[in-house]
Amino acid sequence: MAALTSRKDELLRKWGRSLEAFVARAVMLLGVLVRIISRPVAMRLADLIGDFIHHVVGLRRELVYRSLALTFPDKSPEALRRIATRVYRNIAETFIDVLRFPLIRNLEDVEALVDIDVTPFLNGTDGGKRGAVMLSGHYGNWELMALAFGLKAKPMTIIVKELSNTALDRAMNRFRTLRGNSVVYDAHSVRPGLRLLSENGVLAILGDQSDPSSSVSGEFLGRRASMFQGAAFFALKAKVPLFVGMCRHGDDGRYRVEIQEIDTSGLTICKEDMLLLASRYTRVLEEYIYRWPEEWFWLHNRWKNP
Repeated sequence: MAALTSRKDELLRKWGRSLEAFVARAVMLLGVLVRIISRPVAMRLADLIGDFIHHVVGLRRELVYRSLALTFPDKSPEALRRIATRVYRNIAETFIDVLRFPLIRNLEDVEALVDIDVTPFLNGTDGGKRGAVMLSGHYGNWELMALAFGLKAKPMTIIVKELSNTALDRAMNRFRTLRGNSVVYDAHSVRPGLRLLSENGVLAILGDQSDPSSSVSGEFLGRRASMFQGAAFFALKAKVPLFVGMCRHGDDGRYRVEIQEIDTSGLTICKEDMLLLASRYTRVLEEYIYRWPEEWFWLHNRWKNP
């Protein structure tokens, strides 16, 4: 019996690895396709993919609609449906844009896609000479924002979560690092992150998801949730400025990236000050989500660790 179980487990592992490889190859083939066609056509394809995931697959659809309804109780079901439709399309567009990263070769290519003003960052870091923490969220096209910032201001090291699909994880990180940025996995980010900041580098963190390791709770979009303090820890421990960068769709067909510095004056590396700083940048994230809710990644359960 033990031998049969072991054999079954081995077959399942092989099947799992084969499935992962198939998914990774399919994504790479999709990348070839979307780099051949024009960007407007690629975005229409992305919208079709988003609609398919939304209406046919129904990926986390119940969670998305429940979270939207709790956050916006005054909106009608039709208004919530329109937001949800845009949410799924935006996720697909972001993914397709990542697959098109090899087509972005220089600053001119970036500026055709993104309107980004890095002046606040340059002013707060002595022209980019100092290290800094750049916080954002799964909002708008966060992946394209990182690439644009790296080309226009200064290359950054992005803290990322390792995907369970190893082949796909490697492929995504190759796209992220095509134009000078680098990545570090979140599970091993503390020492490399602090070292980077001490060497005047830029550390990028997405701080809008639940933090199961956090022992501190607060409010996020009107409900109790864990407080993400990682960005506050890095900024206060390394004594560097902290910025929030948010990317959203602009009126001219390009993305618009807005950067603002968060006040850290007088704060030290203690629990109270870390919480205060975390609440400051969390409020900025909330302001954007309330104003442009269709840009946020509602598929994540931000409130699962209250």
